[in-house]
Amino acid sequence: MLNPLLAKSVQTIQNIGKVRAQQLNKLGIKTIGDLVTYYPRDYEDRTREKKVLELTDRDECAVILRVLSDVSLTRPRRNLRIYKTVAGDETGLVTLTWFNQDYIRDKIAKDKTYVFFGRVKRSGNYIEMTNPVYEEVNSERKKTTGIQPVYPLTAGITQAYMRMIQRNALDTVIGKLTEILPDELRKQYSLAEINYSLENIHFPASFEEKERARKRLVFEELLMLQLGLMQLKHNQVTVSGIKMDDKPLMEQFINRLPFKLTNAQLKVYNEIKEDMTGEKQMNRLIQGDVGSGKTIVAVLAILLTVLNGYQAAFMVPTEILAEQHYQSIVPLLKDYDIKVALLTGSVSKKDKDRIKEEIRNNGYQVIIGTHALLEEDVDFAGLGLVVTDEQHRFGVKQRAVLASKSNPHILVMTATPIPRTLSLILYGDLDISIIDELPPERKPVKTYAVDESMRERVYNFIKKTVQEGRQAYVICPLVEESDEIEAEAAASLAERLRERELKGLSVGLVHGKMKWKEKEQVMNDFSAGRIQVLVSTTVVEVGVNVPNACIMVVENAERFGLAQLHQLRGRVGRGKHQSYCILFCQSKSDIARKRMEIMTKYNDGFKISEKDMELRGPGDIFGVRQHGLPEFKIANLYEDMDILKEVQKAAEDIVKNQKLSEREDYKRLKEHLLLMFQDKLSEVALN
Repeated sequence: MLNPLLAKSVQTIQNIGKVRAQQLNKLGIKTIGDLVTYYPRDYEDRTREKKVLELTDRDECAVILRVLSDVSLTRPRRNLRIYKTVAGDETGLVTLTWFNQDYIRDKIAKDKTYVFFGRVKRSGNYIEMTNPVYEEVNSERKKTTGIQPVYPLTAGITQAYMRMIQRNALDTVIGKLTEILPDELRKQYSLAEINYSLENIHFPASFEEKERARKRLVFEELLMLQLGLMQLKHNQVTVSGIKMDDKPLMEQFINRLPFKLTNAQLKVYNEIKEDMTGEKQMNRLIQGDVGSGKTIVAVLAILLTVLNGYQAAFMVPTEILAEQHYQSIVPLLKDYDIKVALLTGSVSKKDKDRIKEEIRNNGYQVIIGTHALLEEDVDFAGLGLVVTDEQHRFGVKQRAVLASKSNPHILVMTATPIPRTLSLILYGDLDISIIDELPPERKPVKTYAVDESMRERVYNFIKKTVQEGRQAYVICPLVEESDEIEAEAAASLAERLRERELKGLSVGLVHGKMKWKEKEQVMNDFSAGRIQVLVSTTVVEVGVNVPNACIMVVENAERFGLAQLHQLRGRVGRGKHQSYCILFCQSKSDIARKRMEIMTKYNDGFKISEKDMELRGPGDIFGVRQHGLPEFKIANLYEDMDILKEVQKAAEDIVKNQKLSEREDYKRLKEHLLLMFQDKLSEVALN
């Protein structure tokens, strides 16, 4: 941090001793800077006051009440003490209840008047407030008025304590912080000053002031990330790559394929070819919906690499997927005298050593594998291309390990459709290509959302389809608690289907707690048709290709994100038969109904991800983590799309006009950027 005050230990703040400091460490709070940028997750509006008559169920507000009875105590069980009293105003009565708060009897006195703030439970004329905060009506009110911040907490830290130390920390720093955003930028985008913003994000006088403060802090956070990524990308553009030549054999290969490439596939291949035959190193992301044919585009890039005399590595997250890619790529390349190796964790040591030796001597031109490819002793004779599948399983650092093995071109494939604006942030260091059409022979999967009343019909439909020679998946509900419970749930569902509803069919089971070998065996049996119905937790979500499977049943579909449901649905519809996805939805809630409607109405992943954003707002919708990038403290990519668009405009202007290197008023911003990306950017890069 630029200000030395912010780098001081949090223990220098009043009321924070050694033990408290250790508890705060668990929240990532070590310095004063960490504390003042530990932002509230919500706010309680304690300015709202009501009469008893006006209270409705689930209201959160303040009420002025006179206590009408002594505080009573009941002990329903050993560790539970319940304190109750009745209080009222001229319009009605409220029962006040506290759990295990033994001091209540000394604090609340009959016939005295207090302000109580809390959540209301109302059933008919019975009104109750549980664990309300309170103050005497004539005292200087601190707890029952104003807008109070609500923070994410850890054991031993209460809201009241967190508010107190935030107040102490702000009193120490406010007025002493120097602005890093130039005046010109603040004026152009109407951004508040930093001292004002920190005060009003924690203790706003009104919600308007909170929003003003938040906009400024979000803008700064996104701007730092965007500028950092643009600089990283700029640095990559200056990295010279391996210049390849286009080869006439490529045309022949494309014409000989057993299917015709879509226009989208050809367009993306041409973008890749342009990168690889140019001067600079390629860093490209291919986004394509499930089944849009990303793999064949990767194979074209691999073939171009090998025809130019270099090796290509194809890295995927699971062994099953590596095996499948191996099985599908070998026949495609067999006429070109290209040797393909499969290198995964389960290859025996003897075979591994042999394969590595061959890789060193260019005996293998294409190497397909899991993260075993990252091991120190995998030395390539001449690595020209790295393809990684499902980007969010591989971070920036792992890509860098492979890239450091020479200066290969990098191609990343993801089936997680993300709206473009978002891709620019999440994959800011990559160029983006999108395959936005499906091969013509792919029939859309017919999707139905059903409730319990349809269960028998669904099972009869599975039996009939399986008897016709097809296969089905049944996906188990997500269980939050643990892999253990999820595995048990899947096992008991498989058992029930074998014994009852699908008796006579061969039902297999695969879940996250199984050993890798067992899992692989089951998946192979399913691929080969020896298992007719596969019960699974979401381990089938990535990759595996079983063209004969044409029914996907998802239990408790309301517990899955839309992007995840769409990925699961993409496991069927890969063969020539019409496929079906049946979503059992137990929830009656409005949001669950809307989400099921989206799934039944749309087959396009990009459309679904946009709808998912509209519905869910915050949250990690796509399972996409920030790969090795700074974590967001306040920005929310889904809620803050408008600010993000402004930030992208501002960042482009700063970079285009070289303001960081040439303008004195941008000096602090530049220092801050270097500090944030210190391991990735150098002073040289920003000039």
